[in-house]
Amino acid sequence: MSQAYFIAGTDTDVGKTTIAAGLLHAARLQGMSTLGAKPVASGCMMTPKGLRNSDAQALIDESSIKLPYEQVNPFAFEPAIAPHVAAREAGVTLAVPELLAAMRKVLQQNADFTLIEGAGGWRVPLSGQANLSDLAIALKLPVILVVGVRLGCISHALLSAEAIARDGLQLAGWVANIIEPRTSRLEENLASLAERLPAPCLGRVPKLKQASADMVAEHLQLDLLD
Repeated sequence: MSQAYFIAGTDTDVGKTTIAAGLLHAARLQGMSTLGAKPVASGCMMTPKGLRNSDAQALIDESSIKLPYEQVNPFAFEPAIAPHVAAREAGVTLAVPELLAAMRKVLQQNADFTLIEGAGGWRVPLSGQANLSDLAIALKLPVILVVGVRLGCISHALLSAEAIARDGLQLAGWVANIIEPRTSRLEENLASLAERLPAPCLGRVPKLKQASADMVAEHLQLDLLD
């Protein structure tokens, strides 16, 4: 049976792509077909083939089903700024129906394990009053929350979980990505997260010198997902 999840983060730069690539790699090790997508990405590099995003490419590298780049990352912007600002500057409207159509084509590939990665935190603006969370709602996907473990992460994680639940989506699991290993009372903070978040912890990923997908996968447990 195919599984599909929306990858969200407690903030920007908390390692969503690092964890997503690790999850895809772990699924591949279990013999599953995999597919990752990133509908909106800013901070892209211009190449002879057009704008390319390193996060989207990391997902492609761990996807056994290969799609054209434009299907994996249909909205790419060069400036490393908030996506809705980058889109406005480029004269592009980031509307949920267009994002939804693109991601449904990804889901129609029926990979055993599909991940659609968001941008920033849960309430990232699109055009008008729409948010990227509206895409997850429209897709009705369960959510995997990447918690960037550092000072203040407990509140960010709990608020994100509350917003996900309020939006009518299931929090399928969360990953503790330890981005600041010298965080005071690290074990106590991790215990508080485990006690308060209404979903299983899929793993604790330490600060790695080389956060490659295979190294990250060693710290993740896919079998805890529903």
